[in-house]
Amino acid sequence: MSLALREAAKAAAAEEVPAGCVIIKKPESVELPLAAVNVIARAYNQSEMLKDATAHAEMIALTQASAALGDWRLTNTILYVTKEPCAMCAGAIVLARVPLVVWGLSDPKRGGHSVFSILNHSGLNHRPEIVTDVMEHECRTILQSFFSERRA
Repeated sequence: MSLALREAAKAAAAEEVPAGCVIIKKPESVELPLAAVNVIARAYNQSEMLKDATAHAEMIALTQASAALGDWRLTNTILYVTKEPCAMCAGAIVLARVPLVVWGLSDPKRGGHSVFSILNHSGLNHRPEIVTDVMEHECRTILQSFFSERRA
């Protein structure tokens, strides 16, 4: 999640909503040191910069990970994102078959899981495992700081 927060900081510096995403290959063993983790994608929100409503951190990272692995099925990965994925990103995560999604801050107003239950919808053929509230304080702080500065 620390790497995703670094991406979120890049977004904030670019005056984008500070959301960051990192996708790693799932480690073969939990005993592996962090240095052995294989990061295959990292991205931050770029909707304003690219003038593209779909340029969310997760969407960009999913595209990078697919290119890195040579397959749209990301079945051996873990996706970390600082804020709960929106409905669009949650749908893409399901389609990409990501088995584990980890986020820092839930979004009870617009979250693809909290509001729409996309990540665990029984009608869909894939339902990733979800871990929430990882480094929640840090993820909340970067978002609150960004929006406080925008309002000032």
